[in-house]
Amino acid sequence: MRQALPEGENLAALLGGRRGAIDATLPGLGYVVGWALAERFAPASWSIAVGCAAALAVAVVVAIVRIRAQSPPRAVVLGLLGVAVAAVIALRTGRAVDFFFIQVASNAASALGWASSIVIRWPLLGVIVGLVLGQRTRWRRDPALLKAYSRASWVWVGQYLVRLAVFVPLFLAEQTFALGVARVALSWPLVALCLASSWWVLRRTLPPDHPGLRHPSS
Repeated sequence: MRQALPEGENLAALLGGRRGAIDATLPGLGYVVGWALAERFAPASWSIAVGCAAALAVAVVVAIVRIRAQSPPRAVVLGLLGVAVAAVIALRTGRAVDFFFIQVASNAASALGWASSIVIRWPLLGVIVGLVLGQRTRWRRDPALLKAYSRASWVWVGQYLVRLAVFVPLFLAEQTFALGVARVALSWPLVALCLASSWWVLRRTLPPDHPGLRHPSS
């Protein structure tokens, strides 16, 4: 019978992600709501500006909440900067859907980055977990862990490809509202599924007698 890894050890507990994934979707939701309301009740030329203002307002509120919760300042600043850049792109192009250009591009870059990391035998899941656990690169000297992280990292590649399969057609069709809804729907639920699935792959790949992620063996 396969031996369970240490009780309480799992990727969701190690990496978290729920709060960040939810917070990241709120400005986009604010944008879509503001844009849709302006499209209906205000001059058409105002809709993108109203949507961007709503997104920035929500982003500021999220930033204040995260600062009070003692989130890392760098993460808060990057979150605000991402929303600001998305707003600038939409305002400059005059296309409402372009607010989500960064989301589409970042998922494409993430899929490529994760896949490349597996090919060069530096799977990003191992890099991230190794940093969280303070192992640096010791996990790479454990062939079983290297193999498990490589296989589990493909789950993360799949996560980004699923988003792209939904986002890209909506983006090309300029379906702003539908893209905003998809952005919310494919946030935490998909992250949670990815965490659970990659944890299952890790457990199935590691030998039954392996001591677990916290104890790389040479």
